[in-house]
Amino acid sequence: MTDTHCPYCALQCAQRLDGHPLVAEPRAFPTNDGGMCQKGWTSTELLRAPDRLTTPLRRTDSGFEPVSWPVALDAIADRVRAISAKRGPDAIAVFGGGGLTNEKAYQLGKFARLALRTRMVDYNGRFCMSSAAAAANRSLGIDRGLPFPLTDLRDADAVLLLGSNLADTMPPSVQHLGEVRAKGGLIVVDPRRTATAQLTDDGGGEHVQPMPGTDLVLLLGLLHVVLGEELADTHYLTRRVDGLDAVRRSVAEWWPERVASATGVPETQLRRVALRLADAAPHRGGRGAFVLTGRGVEQHTDGTATVSAAISLALSLGLAGAERGGYGAITGQGNGQGGREHGQKADQLPGYRSIEDPAAREHVAAVWGVDPRDIPGAGVPAVQLLRSLGTPDGAQALFVHGSNVVVSAPDATAVRERLRSLDLLVVCDVVPSETARLADFVLPVSQWAEEEGTMTNLEGRVLRRRRAVAPPGEVRDELWIWAELARRLQAPSVWPTDARDVFEELRRASAGGRADYAGIDYARLDAGESLYWPCPDPDHPGTPRLFRDTFPTQTGRATMVPVRARGPADDVRADAPVYLVTGRLLEHYQSGAQTRRVPRLNNLAPSAHVEIHPTLADRHGIEEEDAVRLTSSRGQMTAPARLSRDIRPDTVFVPFHFADAGMVNALTNDATDPVSGMPEFKVCAVTIEPDRRTGDGPVADDTKEPVA
Repeated sequence: MTDTHCPYCALQCAQRLDGHPLVAEPRAFPTNDGGMCQKGWTSTELLRAPDRLTTPLRRTDSGFEPVSWPVALDAIADRVRAISAKRGPDAIAVFGGGGLTNEKAYQLGKFARLALRTRMVDYNGRFCMSSAAAAANRSLGIDRGLPFPLTDLRDADAVLLLGSNLADTMPPSVQHLGEVRAKGGLIVVDPRRTATAQLTDDGGGEHVQPMPGTDLVLLLGLLHVVLGEELADTHYLTRRVDGLDAVRRSVAEWWPERVASATGVPETQLRRVALRLADAAPHRGGRGAFVLTGRGVEQHTDGTATVSAAISLALSLGLAGAERGGYGAITGQGNGQGGREHGQKADQLPGYRSIEDPAAREHVAAVWGVDPRDIPGAGVPAVQLLRSLGTPDGAQALFVHGSNVVVSAPDATAVRERLRSLDLLVVCDVVPSETARLADFVLPVSQWAEEEGTMTNLEGRVLRRRRAVAPPGEVRDELWIWAELARRLQAPSVWPTDARDVFEELRRASAGGRADYAGIDYARLDAGESLYWPCPDPDHPGTPRLFRDTFPTQTGRATMVPVRARGPADDVRADAPVYLVTGRLLEHYQSGAQTRRVPRLNNLAPSAHVEIHPTLADRHGIEEEDAVRLTSSRGQMTAPARLSRDIRPDTVFVPFHFADAGMVNALTNDATDPVSGMPEFKVCAVTIEPDRRTGDGPVADDTKEPVA
């Protein structure tokens, strides 16, 4: 019997693994309170996936062939040396993942910089949390998704939930909203009437349904009302916040009538929401209010600006650092928090340090036992990295760890072509994902129930992942793979393969940084301590709630940042008159590489669909289950129609978990936020038409399926 946590989202529900074959059951824990969604209940089925990778594979002219580990690693090292000698170390790139343990995220950044000697490293968290992180860092001085325990939501009078469908993506979290719903204080902003938006029915709160791409305008309108109608906490703003005057000027142009015209949200609802939030705030006698953002408002070219406006709204009401209240971003991936703290980002060193900071370089170099000059400088964000692959000035080799970019990246068809142009593609995975099928070498790695390590959940709480079973066949842990390649590449430093030893090094490397883990160790975690970073020394109890007395900025004060609305990069127009929005389904996770292999989940949602309002469907002669073709300026997809009045008549929705004909990321826009590098997944312009062709017309894929 093994106590651990679910392998999927950042809620990290507590699990107990037992039996033969292994099964998962929920256990009591604050975030999931003994609950677990269907993905958690079926999580052990992935351990028995029939196409599980169990031996290294090498591509040949006729497909893939099994090879030994020495053969695979020797060949990879030889090709890395040859490419680097010819084109320089930046011709080698690394793409990591937000599902890797803290130890692996840390070691991957170290491997890229010391063993491969490259600047070119980034990860799929750039697609997830980068806009929220950028906005939080510049306004609050630190990026921890929720700077308070999730259970604090239970005491609130109001929760503003922007662009997050918790009822489908993190179902056990919904129980924390029960009391605020009973008070009528849940406010959900989403262009669809999602399962979460439906929680506002029957007096539970408000569903605000703006036009896609107008979330920033909506927030500026709320700020206009709060500041203009004297609802703000002026005492708090005077004591703790800079930038109020500039923000006041910037929102002056967004009076309620104009906001209503731009967003489709009635003026009366805008004022009602602003008043509800203000009355819930402590300075007006409320028990507290929370402003929470998700990917729906962040995955835009103005995502950082949108989150900045959300933070300014929370600051205007005196919420950040209040006993019950604040701003938070709902982290998505399992280790989306820890994965963005310890070095797999393009501009980052462990402890959330800047790679361009001389003091940070000195500190980390001392831990690694190298000269600071041996650590390369900043690389480029994920979209820029992927675009450059195989080009004359781009990387010619790529290592992929914990990511399925062929399905999950924007403008995915172009990404597929860039991967095909590489001289070397190495993919570490547990199953033959769509990305693995393009690789020159596929390396089989352990998954969550087969490894030790730590994860950091959406609250900044560090958790233990524990091994319950041995991995099958010739499967190896990435820590061992990187150590073996580092040895072959004659890398400096030491390369431990035990997760506990790597964490001890991570503690030293993070000490004094924003994300300080120096006081956290396996012994404290195994003893059951609830430890949130920052935790700077072994006697420190951890920091469940940030900002109580000060902000971690140079002045100790938060900053309200003025922003301007500019709308989607790919807006609707005469030749593309319909908005496309994307998101998750209850049954699936991320690119679907895991959940599509779990029969009980895949049987419930075996393929993509196009959610379309009956009015829009009728206009195009589309009926329920008809094949629908969507086309953007980047590509097209086909999936059956699902008619629903829960979506706006100017918008269609497609889940992003599927490949081949239903791959919606063939359509999405790779235009990026200028601050964070976040691509604009959440809105683009498309045409819609019935697909009268016979068959489903899958996307061509001339690769061979790896043989486990």
